[in-house]
Amino acid sequence: MPCRSLYGIFPVSGMKRNIRDLKGVGEKTEKLFNKAGITTVEELLHDYPRTYDIYEKPVPVSDVKEGMVCTIRAQIATSLYVNRTSRRQVIGVTAADPTGRIQLIWFNAPYLRGTLKKGMLFVFRGKVTRHDKRLQMEHPQVFTPAAYQEVEESLQPVYHLTAGLSNKTVVRMVRQAMEETDLSADFLPDKVRQKNDLCDINYALQTIHFPKNREELFIARRRLVFDEFFLFVLAVQKLKAGTIEKRNEFPMKASWVTEDVIENLPYKLTNAQTNVWHEIEQDLCGRFTMSRLVQGDVGSGKTILAFLAMILAAENGRQSALMVPTEVLARQHYESMQDLLAKNSLTKHGVVLLTGSMTAKEKREAYARIADGSAAMIIGTHALIQEKVAYHDLGLVITDEQHRFGVRQREELSSRGRLPHVLVMSATPIPRTLAIILYGDLDISIVDELPASRLPIKNAVVDTSYRPKAYRFIEKQVREGRQAYVICPMVEESDELDAENVTDYTHQLREELPGDIRVEMLHGKMKPKEKNRIMDEFASGEIQVLVSTTVVEVGVNVPNATVMMVENAERFGLAQLHQLRGRVGRGEHQSYCIFIQGNDDEETRKRLDILNHSNDGFYIAGEDLKLRGPGDLFGIRQSGDMQFRIGDIFQDSKVLKEASEAAAEVLQLDPDLTLPQNRNLAETLQLFVKEQLENLGI
Repeated sequence: MPCRSLYGIFPVSGMKRNIRDLKGVGEKTEKLFNKAGITTVEELLHDYPRTYDIYEKPVPVSDVKEGMVCTIRAQIATSLYVNRTSRRQVIGVTAADPTGRIQLIWFNAPYLRGTLKKGMLFVFRGKVTRHDKRLQMEHPQVFTPAAYQEVEESLQPVYHLTAGLSNKTVVRMVRQAMEETDLSADFLPDKVRQKNDLCDINYALQTIHFPKNREELFIARRRLVFDEFFLFVLAVQKLKAGTIEKRNEFPMKASWVTEDVIENLPYKLTNAQTNVWHEIEQDLCGRFTMSRLVQGDVGSGKTILAFLAMILAAENGRQSALMVPTEVLARQHYESMQDLLAKNSLTKHGVVLLTGSMTAKEKREAYARIADGSAAMIIGTHALIQEKVAYHDLGLVITDEQHRFGVRQREELSSRGRLPHVLVMSATPIPRTLAIILYGDLDISIVDELPASRLPIKNAVVDTSYRPKAYRFIEKQVREGRQAYVICPMVEESDELDAENVTDYTHQLREELPGDIRVEMLHGKMKPKEKNRIMDEFASGEIQVLVSTTVVEVGVNVPNATVMMVENAERFGLAQLHQLRGRVGRGEHQSYCIFIQGNDDEETRKRLDILNHSNDGFYIAGEDLKLRGPGDLFGIRQSGDMQFRIGDIFQDSKVLKEASEAAAEVLQLDPDLTLPQNRNLAETLQLFVKEQLENLGI
């Protein structure tokens, strides 16, 4: 389900209406919209298209390419033929232009038999595939030349859909919502909008859904990207204003215990780990309360630094809380901490686990140990900030994978103690210039060195013809006792998007691989209990091959997994692909990453080739920043780094910097946002912060 956080929320009249109030939305359609995460008109209007269908100029038949959606202007060269199978009727015909001939086929479309006559000229638009070594166009749209001329070069919105909800239905409902909603209110102060040359919100919302051309789309998108960055930076800056340089009322004392723990580790800390640990230690024992981001590449060893900080806090009689994004990861950290304490004879420091799926009895027992102080270390998910949790003496707050948590969640957890120290861990390789903006309330430390024992991952960027060889390679790795991930961009099949999906791919892979190799699926639509079960079974080795969406990007440590295969790699950003790659290469065995490029675009291949030649996340992030210009990402993203709905911190880095400067200027003049021109802004910011809490059920 797309992220529904209101980056870009507007106090617009009529937008809080239930989706059912729209004409044509009955009980069945309402349930489908609800399944897609849309319950109100507001959510519908902020459910931006994920991309746009562009009706390009027709190309010669000789120029069509396999795997691409192409448009041709051609004559019917043969009579229609009809084949019937048990499940469907197939209609076929050959079309030709002066450059060549191509076969066209349709499924269950008997109405075409009276339309397509030999010798007639049409415009056909559809996906080109290969069958029996010949190219063919599957189920193309059919236009008269005059009809196609009317839509040529236009952009048609394509939305995130759920099974049973068609793109036409969403388009119709969005148009109706636009007509019936007053979009005149604008939270952005006029001065900010004029200085940054931004369009008004009415134009932006209308155009993001129904752009007349690319230029208008970019103007609208820039405004909406600016809005969500602006709100985010404002929230960060206001948090910073409330926490910066707070005197450390309970300074800790350095302890020989942490030095012994470091000496007893089965490996030696890297120089980078040692340097960052000293920075953390100095903060905890210093004059001011710590607010620090530890940014390190996947596998750089940030977790042990968090554990050391928690042990130091316990040695000073203070509680610590480690909040992570998934239950599986929380449980894994909990078991690792128990093991570390046992090996160092430190079991006197109690450690508890707290997650949403625990039974009521288990939660009550955990609450009691947290409240009476017998639990010095608490590890869990966002359950750590539920109202029922009362800390005895919380002195240190650690959030892992910060881009999965909003600014407000970090503030909520840190408010549970007497000015607790805050440590944020992130594996997202964001260039320092952007990190300073995104984490404006934190000092930044970077772990830029991998442990010497880590074997570099071997990478390959290949096309779809490599799949059979990849399947055999996965089978070989499994026979050697290893495990594999296969990543697909979608959960289930979509008529609107040509990409591999987890559901069908799992069944396909079960047929491709021998029956004794267990293949299972994992995706975000599954219930938490089911997701936890699958990840537990994969971590324990019961499942050999896991077909998943990017839900595994931050999830669990499986040292035995040695293969990461990513389908439709062109649909992911380089930074996200690098994050996914970080799921392998964590053990003693050689690991491999196979990126399957689903199209033959040369520019895409150049981008993916960066991954082919480097395992350095910060280098990759920097190169991604250089390569992605304003027009490179034409689709509208609604997930990814920092969970922004539409903005991309790499592609839109310039807008991010502009929004940061604008936020600083507004707060310098009006720190509390009480001036009349900032009244709408103050309300919107409050809604933005409130929505983050509601998204986590707080």
